[in-house]
This record gives sequence, C-alpha cells and structure tokens, in this order.
Amino acid sequence: MTPRQTPTSLSIDAFTDEKAQIWSIEDTDEVFTSYEEYLQRVDYYKQRKFVCEVTGHSGLTFREAITSEREASGEVNDAFPDSLREPILRRVQFSQTPRIDHLVDEIYQAFSKDFYPGETVTVHLDNGERYAGYVREKTKFPELVARDGSLERPAFARYFIHLDDRPGEEALVDQDHLMRDRNTFTKQRLRSFLKNSVTREAWAGAPWLVKQRIAEEYRITTDVPEYLTHEYQVKQRKASAGLNKRSGDYEGPILNFYGPQHGLPMLKPKGNKARSGHEAMRLEQEQYAQYQRALASDPNFHKVGPQGQAMQFDPFYHGHPPPGFQQTQNGFKPIASKGQVTPAPPPAPKYPIEDLEIPPLRDGTNRPPLKYLSETTPTKNQQSDGAGSGIDITSVGLLLETWDTLNVYCEVFQLDSFTFDDFVEALRFSSEDIQCELLVEIHCAVIKKLVNDTNDKNGQVQIILPFHVDSEEEDSTQNGSTPVSPTPEPEVKPPARSTRSSLVKAEAVDLKAASAIQSSLANAKVHRAQEMDHSVKGYDWKMRARKRDFQDGRWVVIAVGLLNLLSRSPRISDRQLDDLNEILKHLSPLDQDPTPETAALQYQTLDINLRIKVLQILCMKSVETKAIRQYMEDCSAQMTETRKEKNDVQRQRKAAREEMRLLQEERKALQPESASPTPAAELEDLANLKMEIDEDEPGEEPVDEDEVMDSEEEAPHQGRSLRRANDRAQARKKKQEEEKERKEKAQAEKAKKPSKQERQFDKVLKKIEDLKETMRALDDEFHTLQNDLREADCPRTRVLGKDRFWNRYYWMENNAMPYGGMPNSSTANAGYANGCLWVQGPDDLERQGFIELSDAENDQYKRAFQMTVPERKMAEEGDTHVFSARQWGYYDDPDSMDMLIGWLDPRGVREYRLRKELTSQRENISAYMQKRQEYLAVNDSKSDASEPQTRISTRTKTYIDTSGPRCLQWKNNTAIDEIGHRHCEPKPPTYKKQRGVAQVKKPLIEEEPRQTRGGNRQHRVPTRQGSRYNF
Repeated sequence: MTPRQTPTSLSIDAFTDEKAQIWSIEDTDEVFTSYEEYLQRVDYYKQRKFVCEVTGHSGLTFREAITSEREASGEVNDAFPDSLREPILRRVQFSQTPRIDHLVDEIYQAFSKDFYPGETVTVHLDNGERYAGYVREKTKFPELVARDGSLERPAFARYFIHLDDRPGEEALVDQDHLMRDRNTFTKQRLRSFLKNSVTREAWAGAPWLVKQRIAEEYRITTDVPEYLTHEYQVKQRKASAGLNKRSGDYEGPILNFYGPQHGLPMLKPKGNKARSGHEAMRLEQEQYAQYQRALASDPNFHKVGPQGQAMQFDPFYHGHPPPGFQQTQNGFKPIASKGQVTPAPPPAPKYPIEDLEIPPLRDGTNRPPLKYLSETTPTKNQQSDGAGSGIDITSVGLLLETWDTLNVYCEVFQLDSFTFDDFVEALRFSSEDIQCELLVEIHCAVIKKLVNDTNDKNGQVQIILPFHVDSEEEDSTQNGSTPVSPTPEPEVKPPARSTRSSLVKAEAVDLKAASAIQSSLANAKVHRAQEMDHSVKGYDWKMRARKRDFQDGRWVVIAVGLLNLLSRSPRISDRQLDDLNEILKHLSPLDQDPTPETAALQYQTLDINLRIKVLQILCMKSVETKAIRQYMEDCSAQMTETRKEKNDVQRQRKAAREEMRLLQEERKALQPESASPTPAAELEDLANLKMEIDEDEPGEEPVDEDEVMDSEEEAPHQGRSLRRANDRAQARKKKQEEEKERKEKAQAEKAKKPSKQERQFDKVLKKIEDLKETMRALDDEFHTLQNDLREADCPRTRVLGKDRFWNRYYWMENNAMPYGGMPNSSTANAGYANGCLWVQGPDDLERQGFIELSDAENDQYKRAFQMTVPERKMAEEGDTHVFSARQWGYYDDPDSMDMLIGWLDPRGVREYRLRKELTSQRENISAYMQKRQEYLAVNDSKSDASEPQTRISTRTKTYIDTSGPRCLQWKNNTAIDEIGHRHCEPKPPTYKKQRGVAQVKKPLIEEEPRQTRGGNRQHRVPTRQGSRYNF
C-alpha cells in the first residue's frame, strides 16, 4: 500500500522543537513537515485503489483495507489449527512458487498426510472402529535404499495418539490410520491463512516471505539468502545476457577446452569481420595461455588433431586416456557433430487428462457427504435426512422431472410457480376436510391440456392414444357393479374327413385360445377401472375432461380412465404395466363400488410414490400436445432473435472498449505534467492560511521578539515600541493584500480563459465519462440477453458437469426459469425455486464402460494405482454414494458446495469443467441455498407455534387455514387473472347485456414490471421475459 511517489515522512521522536509545525496520519504514524506533502498523502490514502490482502476485496480506501485485513485476520487465525501454523510457515518461507494457487496445492499435498503434536485427529482402525484423540508424539523414519538403487522401504512416520474416550490409553499408528476433521484443513482455509501470513515483492522470481510480526512470533529467520535477492537476480540476468551476446558469433557451444579437464578444442568463430584486430589478438593470446597451462598440467595433452577429426592416443603410453575420451578399435571416437543432443526425458502429462488416470491422492480427503430426500438410501445402515417421508430413492428422479416440467411450462399450464419443497409437501398432504389447492390445480391444469374444451375444436384429444377396443365393447359395461360374463363361442365341428394329427392341432388351438381368455379375465379382475370410467353411459374420461368436470375430486376419475387406457397399450413395458396396475388396483379396488366418490377417497390414501408416478405420466403425455410444442417453437424463434441482439451488443461492447482505449491514450497525452491530486474542499482554507504563513518563513527580514504581529483589527500597542515598527507592519500587510488580490485575479482569469490544451483535456474527460455510462448500459444489456437465452432454452435440461466417477450434477434453477421463480407468484416471498445442488449416479453405459470393468482391465488398473475403480469410488466418495441413474442425492448448504469444489481435481477433463461451472455459479447457488434455509426455518417456527385454526368461508366451500403446511399457502393467481377462476372450479356463467342498462367499465390494472426483461421489442414473441403467454 505504498504510494508511487512517497512524500518525505519522519518519526515523531525526531522533532525536539515544540514550536515546529508538523502534520501526522494516525493510521500510518507518518509525520510531515510540509503541508503539501501531507495533503498529497492523505488524498492518496482516500483513493479507492487498495486491496485487502486476506479477502482479496478491491476498490477500498487505505483505512477500509486495513480494517478489513484486521477483521479477516482474526477470523482466519481462529479457524486455522495452531499445530500446523509453524511448520507450514517454515515450509513457505523463501519459496519461489510463482502463483498462490500452486503454492496452496503444493502445501496441501505435502501436509495432508503429515500430522504434528497437539493436533486433534481421528484414529480409524482396520476393523472399522474410530477413536478421537490428539497427537502426543511423532517419530519419522527415512526411506531405505538398496545397493542397486531400488527402494526397500519408503519414508513413513509413527504417532502416539492420546485417546479421549479411553483415559490412560494411547494408540501407536502410522499416517495411513489418521485423519483430520474435514473442515479443519481445507484448501480454502489454507489459502486464507497464507494470504494473511506471507507476502512477496512485485518482481519475477521474488520469494514468499513471512510477515515480520508473525516471523518474530514463531522465531522464523527473515534473512533472505543472497541468491534470492533482487540485486543478485539482476546481476545474473545481465551476466547471462552478456554471455549469450558474446557466444552469438560461434557455431557451437562455448566450452573451456583447455582447462584441466582436457575437453574438446574450442570451435573457431564464423568470421572476424565483426571483431577488431586488437580483440582477435587478445583472444588468441588467451587461448595460447590456456593451452600452455593445460600442457603443463598434463604433458600427454599434445596430440590435438584438427577440428572434427579423431585424435589418436599414443599406443606406447601406458597411462590412462584423458578424461572425456572413449577408445575404439582404431583410436578414439571423433568429436560429436553439431546438432547432436541427448534424448530428452519423457514429457510430463499435459493436463487436463482422463480423470481416472490421475493417481489417487490418498490424503484422507473425501467428497462431502450427500443428503437424501428419500427414505431409502443406496447404502445399507445409512441414515437419511428424508426418514419418514415415504419416498423411494427411485422416485426422486421422477419427482424432479415433474417439478421441472411444471415450472418451465407454467405459463402454458396457467399455473403460479411453486417451490420444490412445497411441491413435495403437497404430494404428501392428505386430508378429507382440507383441499390442497396446489395438488388439485396441478392435476386439473395438466388434464386440461390433454383434452380441449367443448367449445374448442369440439373437445379434440391432443395426445396420441393407444389402439383400444371399439366403443361397443366399452359401452357394454353399464353402471351396474357386476361384470358382464363373456359369451361362449359355438363349438366348431371337425370336418368329415379329419385325421388324428388334424384333431390334435385343432385341440391345441382351442387350448391356446382358452388360456388367452382366462389370462385376459384374470387381468380384468385386478381392478375395476373400466367400470369406473363408464359408470355413467356415454360419459367417459374424455367427456368429463371436455366438460371440465373436476369438482369434488372427480378429476381422479379422469386420471383413472386415461391410465386404464394406457395400460392396454401393446408397446408398454412390463415394469410400466406393473406400475399402472398397482395404481389402478388402489384407486378402483374390486371390493368397492366403481364410483367417482370411491376414486376420490382412495386417492387420499394413495402412496406418495404412486402419486408421483401418476403425475409424471400425465406431464409426459402433456409434452406431446400442440400447446407445448408451439411454446417450444416460439421459444426457439425468440432465442434466434435474442442471439442476433446479443451479437450486436457484443460488437458494440468491443467497439466501445477500443474507443475507450484511444480516449485513455489521448487523455494521457493531454494531461498536464504538473497535475497533482486536488485537495478536499474543506481543506482549501487551511491551504491558503499555510501559504500566507510560509511567506514569513526564513528569507524575509528578521523580526524582533518584542514586535507584535498585526491582524485584521489592530489593538493599541501597549508598552515599549520601536520607531518604524508600525510602518513595517502596515507595509507587510499591504504587500499581503496585493499578493492575495493578484492571485485571485489570476485564478479568475484562468477560470474565464482556459488554455486550448485544458479545453481539449476537459472534452476528453467528458467523453470518457459518457462512454463509461454507455459501456455500463451495454454490459447490463448483454447480461440481460444472456439471461433471456437461458430462460428461453426450455427443450433441454442443463447439466453442470460430471465428476471422475461419472456422477452428474444439476442446478434446477438453471433450466429455463427465473432463479427465484416467477416474480408474481403467490409464494414469491420464498425467494427461491429449488435451492439444492442435485447429484445423479452414472447411467448403465457409463457404469459398465468406465467403473465396472472386466477382470483384465481391473488387474491392469490395480497394478497402476493399487486399487480398482470401484474400490477407489468407495474410498474417495466417503460414506455416501449413488450407484445408478435412478439414485439421487443433494447438497443444500454453501459450505458443502465449497468442500465439493475443493475436492474436485482440476487436472481431470470432467472435473475441470465441473469445477469451472460451479465456481462461476457459486454466488448464485449459495444465495438461493441460504434463502431456502431461511424460508424453511421461518415456516418451521410458525408450525411450532400454537395458533388456533381459522375458517375462511367462501361461496362453495369452507377452507381451514392452518399455519402448519406450507403448501396450503400457495394460490393459483395466474388462472384467476387470465381465465377468471381456478382450474378445479367451473367456468362462471356469462350474462347477456341488458338493454337500457349502462355497463360499468372496470378500471384497467397494470401489472408491475417483472424482474426480467420487459416489453416486446422488435415484435418478439412474449414469454416469461415479457407478458404472459396466452393460448
């Protein structure tokens, strides 16, 4: 935080004269004797150009940065373990790792399996037992290397652990049986601790240095070695540059061939054109002197052949050949020609690579534990957060799929958006007295899209129905409760001339037909859905849907008729058929009358998993309707227009940045050289006063001590006076007034008539400010268009990425909907839509191709990494897993997401992309996770409070308002605003206009502007970004 031009500042102890005028700054303890320098420094400290070294927040003043560092330092020091501070700081001291990210990775990898006395750890034994304790003593054993260079034993350490649960007992274990708490030593905390404790200078190759106060606390040396200083580095670079410059005239490398090592002779330069005669003579003399010294040290070094030829060794010489020579059959090998290089070592892997090809760290770090919405979990003996919900783990995917469909196409269904937690609670809600509006409105809205109204194309069915029996067979079942017995077919007599084989074949055909009839009768007796659908003749589920007969739970009969028809489809799978039969068996049991009342009552006791399947089937059939397809086409057309606008805005942003660059260059060229920071307005009077006082500084005529300084209103002088004292005082006062008038006049003339350069400078500054406003507007427009593209991309579900084990990660708010739900929804006060980060297991192809390998591939992987892929999955994911695409888990707090980001390895292809996406969306995801927790906490506190139930009386039904269930607070205001009533209610009657009666026009109610883009520019199709989508 040192300014570019540091004013001269002194210490307060340096001033012994009590009458001297000084100015000091409390934050830095700087003292100035010049007021101008003091103002410059104060103005510099007030500029927002400082950065907090701990948090990284920028745009702060000096005082704000110091305050932020002090507060953040206290939090970091309290959170980081005391036992690890000193060894980490000693490891970091004088380190030359260039980036803080690389330094964090290096330290984390070095200390993840290294423990120190006093550190709290957990001992996990091979039998699965775990004990908490702290490290009392540590012993390190070095590695053992055999004579042939092979490693006999790697280095390891042993620890004496004092166990908390067993007083007086200790455990002796190695580092493989110890682990820290997951939140104790993380990369995020390590990064904050290092940024708070170490610093470095701003030049390439500067070492990391522990701050002085921390180094004194832990007695860490701060004397920088000479080879790490900036002066030494500069000298080395200069010497290297000079050596390269001198060696530029040679074809080969520069070696001292006449040294005592007897290497090869120096190669001749290309030519002497660039050298003077004196320099060439000096070089020859130096080479000759080196030759004489080499010859004196070894007399046998005299057989030097020409360059590039083999030098023969004297065969009668009984000594050893000179070092560096290799003897062949005819002598020695020739000198290696230019260009021959030793083979380079194999290159390091270029990251990112395949995630499972990266060696496991084995540092005890695992993925943060997952939470499960379902009551069942993938692993045995695993406690779930959804215990008691009754939801099966295979139903979570269907639940998310249904919620996403209803919220993405909520404008088509004419529904208010709703949170995922309210949706789950509505599906679990069951009461004979209270009607859950959210549950009923969802089913009625979806059914209305499957079949048109009677007045709309004669009630045409909008979905493709499977082939079914004729209407005569359907009408054969009347509203009676007993099923009609099948009419036996007349027996076919065999022909007159029949053989024994023909009779056997005919008998086999008859037996097959009889078995088919018996199987069909057996299937028909499972439920009474067919009778329930035709309980009233000519009034099946399609007619009920056309008439919008949804009151008193009669929408359940429509669902029963549709599901019964789908169950007879020849293309349905066995699993789907079993699910449909199970649903119909409960809604239309054999032991009850097949009436609409029975269906409504049976739905109250229907299992939540079957409710999810019913709604999922209806939603998937609604995707086939013309309304949904038209909405997709309109969104696609809107995305095309939005992309064009986005490209135009992007071009304008690039042009604006280029124009800003040119204006900044012009500003620098026109800026006066003597320009200095302008002092604050409140300090202007003090500056004028200081200027007047400085005029009486040394350089003026000395004044006697008895002389009294005059002022604006002079008092009569009492006592002894000199002869010309009053005359001198009046002259000095007159001179000050004239000087002041002259300066004021000069300032006024300067304000009236600025110079040409100043006028141009002011124009450039004004252009820069206007351009900044334009760039901000373009940036806002760009982000708005980008958000519009996201909200219009409804045909697909975005996946954030995959981890090393092919688990998929979803953030549902990122799929064609506002992050916080529709802004005019009845539950918009919740401020979130889903609020969870969902994790889905790998699908069958990915699991069989990358995780469950063959025996040969498992053996190969185990030889490379000492474990198979499934073993690695169990070890690195911790205690919570998802093994297939039908299993889901989630994270719902920001801390777990931060731990997940730290667990992902950016060296892998998949996790690099996933980590990048999570990092970019981290603020949004964390914000909506916190809003979800606040919303659930408020509602839980309301449900715990004991409040009397209140009854709300309407025209048709009495509803009981309870503060417990959150789902009862949802109201379908969208349907009321657009069609005048809720979906489950009949259409209100229309009255004819009476003659002679004045009609009162209702005042127009304008809707409040949405949070997203408003309007319908360029005749764009209105969707959730503009007005409502009307059908």
